[in-house]
Amino acid sequence: MTAFPVSTRLGFIGTGTITEAIVSGMLSGGGDLPDITVSPRSAATAGRLAARSPKVRIAGGNQQVVDAADMVFLAIRPDVAEEVVRALHFRPGQLVVSLVATVDHETLRSWIDVPVEIVRAVPLPFVATRSGVTTILPPAPAVEAFFGGLGIAVPCRSVEEFELLATASALMGSYFGIMDHVVGWLRQKGLPAENARAYLAPLFASLSTTALNAPALSLEDLRHEYSTKGGLNEQMFARFREHGGTDALTAALDSVLDRVRKR
Repeated sequence: MTAFPVSTRLGFIGTGTITEAIVSGMLSGGGDLPDITVSPRSAATAGRLAARSPKVRIAGGNQQVVDAADMVFLAIRPDVAEEVVRALHFRPGQLVVSLVATVDHETLRSWIDVPVEIVRAVPLPFVATRSGVTTILPPAPAVEAFFGGLGIAVPCRSVEEFELLATASALMGSYFGIMDHVVGWLRQKGLPAENARAYLAPLFASLSTTALNAPALSLEDLRHEYSTKGGLNEQMFARFREHGGTDALTAALDSVLDRVRKR
């Protein structure tokens, strides 16, 4: 069943990874779908989506996307966002959902020449399998319902809360980077890389599931529960912290937060 009324037409400016993930998640759910219009860039991605459903149409350009949609998603890179948005003509009252994490409401309003409803959102790639978590600012029932159908929607009460969660979402690459580093270390010590990955991926997944299923326990409590006194896990975290691991992580988080806030 669709998470958004089929009478509401959807449009996507920018056809990259996140647009493909969102539309793929919608198409995987079955049931009736709203009309979906995507911009022609990137052509290969737009073509794949259009080939999956007659409900997906490729526009001739970005303005055609805006003209065809009631709810417009801005899924564009920050470095081209101003140029792209200023060139568009929106309708008064149109719902604009910006997926550009580093551009705030005030800046977006200065680029759009008519009064529109602006909602910022940070969907993660897992929306493709309807298991994503998406932050939304401000709370907006229509947008919450839409992303709720693609996983979990998290409405934020303030811009500060939204910025902090957007910063935390930047850990995805680091997560895979840490796993890749450990796989490389194991390979250097003689373990085949495929065996190392086959072991680590479910280990990391199980740990995340444990944290998800035990909300009453603090993460520190879980760390102690999974670290025998004087054991290997306790040693691993102690050495990681002593050699600047947690300090480096804090510095990285602060640097990303500064960028999100555009200081």
